[in-house]
Amino acid sequence: MNKIKDVLDVRTLVPIKRHEKLHKLFSELPAGESFTFINDHDPKPLYYEFRSVFGDVVDWEYIKRDPEEWKVKVTRTADSESDKSDNVSTLIDLQKADKKDWKYTIFHRYGMMLPGDTMEIRASESPEEIHSIFQKKFEGEHSWEYKKQDESETVIHITKNAENDIDATDITVVNKFDVRPFPPAKRHDMVFDAFEELKPGEAFVFINDHDPKPLYYQMEAENDTPFKWEYLMTLPEEWKVKVMKLKDK
Repeated sequence: MNKIKDVLDVRTLVPIKRHEKLHKLFSELPAGESFTFINDHDPKPLYYEFRSVFGDVVDWEYIKRDPEEWKVKVTRTADSESDKSDNVSTLIDLQKADKKDWKYTIFHRYGMMLPGDTMEIRASESPEEIHSIFQKKFEGEHSWEYKKQDESETVIHITKNAENDIDATDITVVNKFDVRPFPPAKRHDMVFDAFEELKPGEAFVFINDHDPKPLYYQMEAENDTPFKWEYLMTLPEEWKVKVMKLKDK
């Protein structure tokens, strides 16, 4: 009989802790049982990772889709064994993903990786657009290695390297704000809106209650305007970041 556990609200956790908690919960879930969780954005990348690692045993049902409250019921339909290699931190099988979700899935997960972590991507074709973005946006910050490349399957290992130093000279700060009093979805909009209002050569500073690095990778993937990201303070509950819009070269 399908048993539904209590609803788990992960919005209070930083993104990487949400991922770890939900991944552990599913890995320990008996076949035929479910859990329901609430997130502050669409957790679709987690669905693809679950399917990549555990196989086609994941039933994923959206119960609520609101800007700040996404409620999802997850059911394990059968037993399975983890398929992830020992030398990778995360596995994403794009063969099981809608092509329109590729970029969101890859860059959302990459944003939570730590230096030294490796992501394995499996696809029925080479993800050229994603490769191009990595070359353009993350040059010197990652390595991209083809482990297999033939007509039926492409396997790629992406390793996150140490981050580059930031040159913040000749930049004027025109805005400062604290996003901590606001819900996570609103924080995202505040940062993107502030960046849109910047002129080249200007910057803003914002304060968050955890490392907002996934937002950095989303900004890199979704816009063509050059920018720099500088940490000014990294305390447990106060992360101060300067975001600078650069002049085109």
